[in-house]
Amino acid sequence: MSILERTRDGLRAHPLALDAVLAAGVLISMVAGSFVDPRAEAGPTWGVRTPSAPGLTLMALSAAALALRRRWPMAVLAVTTAFSLVDLVTADPRTPVTMSAVVALYTVAATTDRPTTWRVGILTMTVLTGTAMLVGPLPWYTQENLGLFAWTGMAAAVGDAVRSRRAFVDAIRERAERAERTREEEARRRVAEERLRIARDLHDVVAHHIALVNVQAGVVAHVMDKRPDQAKEALAHVREASRAALDELRATVGLLRQSGDPEAPTEPAPGLARLDELADTFRNAGLPVEIARADHGTTLPSALDLAAYRVIQEALTNVRKHAGQEARAEVSVVRVGTNVEITVLDDGAGDAVDADSDSGDTSGHGGHGLLGMRERVTAVGGALTAGPRFGGGFRVHAILPLTNHATTTAGGTA
Repeated sequence: MSILERTRDGLRAHPLALDAVLAAGVLISMVAGSFVDPRAEAGPTWGVRTPSAPGLTLMALSAAALALRRRWPMAVLAVTTAFSLVDLVTADPRTPVTMSAVVALYTVAATTDRPTTWRVGILTMTVLTGTAMLVGPLPWYTQENLGLFAWTGMAAAVGDAVRSRRAFVDAIRERAERAERTREEEARRRVAEERLRIARDLHDVVAHHIALVNVQAGVVAHVMDKRPDQAKEALAHVREASRAALDELRATVGLLRQSGDPEAPTEPAPGLARLDELADTFRNAGLPVEIARADHGTTLPSALDLAAYRVIQEALTNVRKHAGQEARAEVSVVRVGTNVEITVLDDGAGDAVDADSDSGDTSGHGGHGLLGMRERVTAVGGALTAGPRFGGGFRVHAILPLTNHATTTAGGTA
């Protein structure tokens, strides 16, 4: 950093010192200007004159007042205007005391609003120019009076322009900072949404497999002594369900890995292609499940495919937990126009209130299953309804729209 830059930064950090330097510069300019006689004819001496002691005193006092122009701009303008009026009325020839009033007027215009600048600027120009024309020792039409009017008007205009530019720059900076904050908030919102999606995945996976493990563990405890072969089979199902749970948890948590992390999972998310495998896990747990598909070979986008799979998984998990030991479940996947409709029915005789509760019914009972299903279906633009069936059992019905999603069928593009 150069010496000039360091000096400028130091003066900006200490505005009072900067104003003192400005006051000293104005004083030097006024004193230098007071030695020039503008009414003298050009010659070898260039119209040199000697300023009077009262004139030097007025210049020193008005320049000293400028050191406080930032703190009290109106008061400094009033003081410098008063000194200028005294010089205009009494001095002959005049001294350039009005230079301090011009600087003070600029400060007022640069630090206040436009209406105030107009009022104060017009008042200052009128008072100084009117006094010089009507009361001063010079003729009213002299160029010095017109110059006084021009300088005060120019000071007000320049100060207002500087204030407008500062306001414009501040507005641009504020918009940039607001845009930066908006981008940060959007990034945080996306992170929160991603965490919520992963949490729903974890809930669906854990709830499904833990329910199966719980059922098979109950079977093991019941038949361990009398039918050890059946107990071994149930333990094998427990092992298979726990392994599947670990695999899906590993795949889901693997989505959080950063690029470059070792052994990132590449297994695709589950979908309707694994529906028969999903049904087999429930059949092994003692829940008869029938699958009926009439989706005409429709291949769903990954988001719809995962949502469909999770809805069926959560619905069957709730059937196994709440519908009773003798319950049966039916799953249908049907293509209807531009929608794929998924229906899960059961004929269980379990407590309907309990089933609603654990399914996440938002009518007043606890649980998160149904809430998670609704969020998944809503996220892809679909709709989900769930409730007790007439005559017993429970029904979950989801409509997943294919509109706005690229889907293909066995015969071509849907």
